[in-house]
Amino acid sequence: MSKKQAILAVSFGTSHKETREKTIEAIEQRIREQFPICEIRRAFTSGMILKVLRERDGMHVDNVTEAMEKLARDGFTSVTLQPTHIINGDEYDKMVEQAMKFRKFFHTLKIGRPLLTESADYEAVCRAILKQFPKLKKEEALVLMGHGTGHFADSAYAALDYRFKALGADNVFVGTVEGYPEIEDVRRQLRAYGPRKVILLPLMVVAGDHAVNDMAGEEEDSWKSLLKQDGFETECILKGLGEFPEIQDMYVQHIFKAVAK
Repeated sequence: MSKKQAILAVSFGTSHKETREKTIEAIEQRIREQFPICEIRRAFTSGMILKVLRERDGMHVDNVTEAMEKLARDGFTSVTLQPTHIINGDEYDKMVEQAMKFRKFFHTLKIGRPLLTESADYEAVCRAILKQFPKLKKEEALVLMGHGTGHFADSAYAALDYRFKALGADNVFVGTVEGYPEIEDVRRQLRAYGPRKVILLPLMVVAGDHAVNDMAGEEEDSWKSLLKQDGFETECILKGLGEFPEIQDMYVQHIFKAVAK
């Protein structure tokens, strides 16, 4: 690698300061620790979140194009982008397209992959999540809320659910807000399994709006409310995957793989 190196950590983003510090900033700090000779910079891909941060908090975060422009202007010759996205979906595709426009400005430009990319990633994520629930009982169920997408990468969520079952975790279920499996699919599976208690956890890097409102909200159509209607005792854990050290380490490993190519 060349002498002036940078790693651009690219996240969807969040407008919630507390979860941002516990997740995105924690991942960035882990990268910083493992790549001390690189400058670590940040970009968010959500235009809506960037607007909220700017107008509500007076906080500016670069989008990918702005971040790449600055890296080129500042004389970096070796740049690696590492997304903190979960799947290889629209946000990842958009990031790659925007970044590759700047390829000519750098000696090397590498791009790491999202959390769920290779087959081994799925088992690693399953084990990282299960490690957080060492006392999960058979009469309890863990439901993970993913974002979901219209992109073909939506299949990653069903594949992850299948991998949990393959590891013997028959009481772990994966659903999505905007994709497949839907909450109705999860409800049907829970009724068949018949747990006493259901624990809800966001399958997202940050515990943002979807986790706070769609998962744990008091509205009648939140996942918590729907599962209560089904007669289950519910517990919501507002903790993003980015808080798990094992997940942070997976992003670091994806950078090592990208650089090695």
